[in-house]
Amino acid sequence: MTPTPTHLTLANGVQMPLLGFGVYRSSPEETVQAVSTALADGYRLIDTAAAYGNEAQVGEALRRSGVARDEVFVTTKLWISDYGHDEALHGFDRSMRKLGLDKLDLYLLHQPMPTEWERTVAAWKAAGQLLESGRTRAIGVSNFSTELLGDLIDRTGIVPHVNQVEVHPFFTQPELQATHRRVGIATQTWSPIGGVMRYFSDDPETAQSPLSHPVVTALAEKHGRTPAQIVLRWHLEHGFSAIPKSVRAERIAENFDVFGFSLSAEEVAAIDALDTGVRSGPNPADINTSKYKLTIAD
Repeated sequence: MTPTPTHLTLANGVQMPLLGFGVYRSSPEETVQAVSTALADGYRLIDTAAAYGNEAQVGEALRRSGVARDEVFVTTKLWISDYGHDEALHGFDRSMRKLGLDKLDLYLLHQPMPTEWERTVAAWKAAGQLLESGRTRAIGVSNFSTELLGDLIDRTGIVPHVNQVEVHPFFTQPELQATHRRVGIATQTWSPIGGVMRYFSDDPETAQSPLSHPVVTALAEKHGRTPAQIVLRWHLEHGFSAIPKSVRAERIAENFDVFGFSLSAEEVAAIDALDTGVRSGPNPADINTSKYKLTIAD
C-alpha cells in the first residue's frame, strides 16, 4: 500500500500537517490537558484563535509538552474587532504574547466581514506585512467565498495560502474547492466530522450527523473503523487539512488513528454524494462587529 501523506505543501513551500487538533469551544480549563494529550498522541498541528479565549493555554501546553517548537505547526486567527491595518498588527502581537511564541506558522483572518470590507482588506494587507517580515510562515483566511477571495486578491495581490472553511460530508462546497485548486489555496476544514450541526442546532440531541448516516456506518463496519475515522479519512483522501476537536482522551487518540487505511475512489464518491448543499454554521456574510460584539482583551 502506498504510504499515506501526512503533510501538504502550501503555495510558498511550507509543509502543513494534513491532520491537526482544534480547540474551538474548549474552555481554558480543558485546553491545556487536551492539547497536551494531542501532542503526546502525535498531532503536530494545533489550531486556536483569539476569539476562542484559550491561546495562553495552548502556549502553556506547547511548553509543557517537551516537543520541539519547530515540530509543531501553530495556527491562530485575528478576530473581527481587530480588523484594520494597525489594529491587525496589534492583534497579532497580542496573540503572540498570549501564546508565548516568537514566530507563528499560520495566521488567519477569522471571518470575511463583507459589510466591513475595507477593514478586512486592511487587515489582510497587514497579514501580508507579517509574512514578509518573517513573523509568520504562512497566512490565510477563514470562511471566505469564491467571490470574496477574488476581490481580496485583486485588491491586494496577496493570495491566501489557506482558506479554513466548513466542510463535512453533508456540506462539501465543491465549487469553493475548485476555486482553491485553481488559485493554489489549501483547503482546511473546521468541524470536519460535522460537530457544527450540534453546535448551532436548536436541539443538539436530534441534530443530524454524518457519523450516523448508513453510508458512513457501513464503511466503518467494512474497514473495522469508527464512523469518525471514516469521515476524517475522507478528508485526507481529498487532500484537505482537517482539524477535529475533542477534550476526551480516547476520542483524541481515535481521531489521529487514520493513517493506517485508505478509502477507494468509489467509497470517497459515495460520501461525496451525501452533500446537501446546506451550511450548518453561521453564514459568513452575516458576521460583522454590529452583530458580534466580542472584543479581545489585552
